[in-house]
Amino acid sequence: MPTILDVAKRAGVSATTAKRALSDPHLLHPQTLRRVQEAIKELHYEPDQRAGSLRGGQSRTIGLVVGRFAEPFFAELAHAISQVLRQADYSVIISENEYDSRIELAELQRLYGQRVSALIVRPGYGEASRDYLLRLRQRGVYILEVDYHLEGAPFDSVLLDNAACVREGVEYLQGLGHTRIAALSKYDAVKHPETRSKLFPQAMAALGLSIPDEYARVIDLREDTAYELTRDLMALATPPTALFAFTGSQAAGAFRALKELGLRVGRDISLLTFDNYSWTALVDPGIDVIEQPVRQMGDAAARIVMQALEQGPSDRPIHLALPGRLIRRGSCVPPESSPPRSTCMSN
Repeated sequence: MPTILDVAKRAGVSATTAKRALSDPHLLHPQTLRRVQEAIKELHYEPDQRAGSLRGGQSRTIGLVVGRFAEPFFAELAHAISQVLRQADYSVIISENEYDSRIELAELQRLYGQRVSALIVRPGYGEASRDYLLRLRQRGVYILEVDYHLEGAPFDSVLLDNAACVREGVEYLQGLGHTRIAALSKYDAVKHPETRSKLFPQAMAALGLSIPDEYARVIDLREDTAYELTRDLMALATPPTALFAFTGSQAAGAFRALKELGLRVGRDISLLTFDNYSWTALVDPGIDVIEQPVRQMGDAAARIVMQALEQGPSDRPIHLALPGRLIRRGSCVPPESSPPRSTCMSN
């Protein structure tokens, strides 16, 4: 990581002048200030804002970046993490990235300014924040990924065993007789590099099942986009007989669309989803879910972070993948020989 001395050397000024450009820029001649600012930009220099707290001991503040506050999964995860850390006298600052690495970058910079000693991050999609995370790691900030792993990143992680869960979900639907299965998202390496959408075609192919092109669409993980996709899927000449949602919010959007279309879940169409949200047990029939061990994930994440801060990071990378649990409630049934086709058009 570049230091203030490197900045001073690049700008051709003293270290005192370089520091003054950061603390009292109005005291410098405009040309001198511009040279220092250009050197800072070229070197990607960033002042260590944690220095004041570290002189008297390591900060006991942890940053937590989740995907979306509106997603119950992240609310429960944040609660589980915060409970464990508070009991150990750590403070937690929580933020969200909306699954977007550009938003994440700004939030990481803000959290670093709050002198966090560790970050628990559900990484956003894209490359905008990757280099910054690596720089923070070089500066001594411990980084732990949760729920999603950036491919090739050197950070420890706590995840769901998505490969096993997606495979179990597809095998479950295929075992009921479904061959026309639509996932409520398609993998895209740039726009939507989400793990479950990447694993779904692999699980289908392993069982000799194909995915019609008209079933595959790149959408995000929100309820409203799943709602629109479900309406479009059910209006096809050959609609799917089963829908596989990758989040509970997606399932809510799909359920709402199916109800509006007059299609009965558990009779006209099967619906399977990740996330055991409370509403999935309150409808009739209940929704079949792949339950994530959210509290265990949060507990494990908090304890791994505390161990890294108090004893030092592990010599070996930690990649913990916890199992999910399939809960059957009646929303997935064998397909009818000729499932009804929606005659309603999408709005």
